[in-house]
Amino acid sequence: MSVSVQEADFDVAAEIQAVTAGRCDIGGLAVFIGLVRDLAERADGDPPGSMTLEHYPGMTERQIEEIEAEANVRWPLLATRVVHRVGRLEPGDRIVLVIAASAHRAAAFDACQFLIDWLKTRAPFWKLEQAGDAPGRWVDARASDEDAAARWQGSPPTAG
Repeated sequence: MSVSVQEADFDVAAEIQAVTAGRCDIGGLAVFIGLVRDLAERADGDPPGSMTLEHYPGMTERQIEEIEAEANVRWPLLATRVVHRVGRLEPGDRIVLVIAASAHRAAAFDACQFLIDWLKTRAPFWKLEQAGDAPGRWVDARASDEDAAARWQGSPPTAG
């Protein structure tokens, strides 16, 4: 298990290498990379919107570690890696990386999806969107994110 919350960008290839180095037991690796979208409604010619992510250092990492531990209870994972960026991010910037490794692809896929769904709904991040010179607005949780996370409620699947 490995969690990083950081302002700096991450190198996807280096992160994958770190998870797989010296390992011959990994049969499936699922990777999710989240990017900042330009969601701001604006008139033609206005600059793209940016996003600023805030968090509580220490608390955020602990919560993500708990989510990661839950994934390891639910699936037979060999390794996981979560990197989440904070600070000011522009459209196109990488914001989150989730890697789940298992002996079998199904567990890796499911665990990766679970990790990102629960990160979106349970990790304590606050998002401020801003477009041009307009005042920023805090982004509320989306119902679609809650719906995606809700499917993981209940008993974990049988490992194997």
